[in-house]
Amino acid sequence: MSRSPYPPGANFKPAEDYRRLRRIIAEDSDWSLAIVPCLSTLCLQSIMRNFEESPIFEVLTPIQKDFVHDGLSTSLPLNVTANLISDGVFWKRCCEQRWDLCNVSHYNHSWKRMFFERHMENTIELFIPDVTETKTVLEMIPLCKNYVKRLDISQLLPPVKEPQKEEEEYGLDLAGENEYDRPSMDHFDFNILLKRLTKLEELHLAYRVKQCGMNFEWKMFEMTDRDCESLAKALKSCRTLKLLRLYESHIEDKKCRLLVKHLLDHPSLRELDFSHNLIGDKGARAVAKLLTRSKLETLNMSDNGVSDMGAKAIAHALSKNSTLLSLNLRLNRLKDEGGQALGKALLNNNTLLHLHLGGNEVTGQTAIALAKVIAQNNTLKSVNLSCNILGVDGGKALEEAMSYNTSVTECDIRLTEVDEQSVSFINQVVWTNQSEEEKRLANESKTKKT
Repeated sequence: MSRSPYPPGANFKPAEDYRRLRRIIAEDSDWSLAIVPCLSTLCLQSIMRNFEESPIFEVLTPIQKDFVHDGLSTSLPLNVTANLISDGVFWKRCCEQRWDLCNVSHYNHSWKRMFFERHMENTIELFIPDVTETKTVLEMIPLCKNYVKRLDISQLLPPVKEPQKEEEEYGLDLAGENEYDRPSMDHFDFNILLKRLTKLEELHLAYRVKQCGMNFEWKMFEMTDRDCESLAKALKSCRTLKLLRLYESHIEDKKCRLLVKHLLDHPSLRELDFSHNLIGDKGARAVAKLLTRSKLETLNMSDNGVSDMGAKAIAHALSKNSTLLSLNLRLNRLKDEGGQALGKALLNNNTLLHLHLGGNEVTGQTAIALAKVIAQNNTLKSVNLSCNILGVDGGKALEEAMSYNTSVTECDIRLTEVDEQSVSFINQVVWTNQSEEEKRLANESKTKKT
């Protein structure tokens, strides 16, 4: 008979005592069965480590894709991730790692769109003619063309200025040599890009250098003739463009006319912004022609050199136009001849909602002409005549007209030398119209919901 290994009188079963005495001593003191990843996780981690060589994504389940989004390296080449990784956490991580400010609401809440638009913008803004290879842009187009809808280019760099040769310093430079030494482009050539961006709807563009330092030259802040020719052709080829904003680029009449020539009969252009340039009457006449051969809804020509002749041309086009909703001629050189022409044109126009003539040289005569419009036209929503010398008579005319108006919800007559009593009455009518407009919109909203 075998002898029991347990002491006499023990009150526990042999099997339980065996489990209590058993011990596992691991080499890793932090090891625990709870932290051992499951096989599927190990497989996904292997996919992420080898993603560049063997990109596997579409066959994964939604939960597995989310896991990959969270852990995939943001340094992977774009030719691997661009057309494979869908919008989501991965592109959010890419954006937040690269830029401090990331407001995705400006990109229709698409992180992928934000990344590719800002990536393209940075590439163009740092492009140096004859130094940066154009293939860096061309190779990117197939990767981002489905996601880029807006480009906001706030800087365009000129070619690198070569140091003067010894012969030039002594006045021995030959005229023919300058032609051969001329760079192939003065700034980035948009002709190689815009026709390939098939989803582009907005282009904001300024020919300037943001941080020129002690190397300042005026030519850093202007579009050259060659730039204008290439951009004009590029704009014509971009059939999806809805908004063009070309500002602070030293555009004068010649360049404006060339740009407009290529925008005539554009199928999708709805908003044109040529503000803060040097456009005069000849350029304004070209823009007036565009109003008759396009479907523009917004035209901004503020801070240019348009005077009465240009304003009269725009007014003539406006009298026949049925699409323009907003016209901004702030900070130009309009006098009463141009202002009265615009007022007369609006008597035959039932489309324009917003008119801005602030900061010109119009007087009470223009105010009287516009007063007739305000009294008869119930389409116009806002009129801005600020910083003009309208005087007491102009104010009285506007006051009387506003007493018949129910549509104007903004009438800016600050700094116009209008009598305070007229200003008070006009503001009261504007406030009443605003209240009625809010009620109307609220009722329409309730009707739609029901």
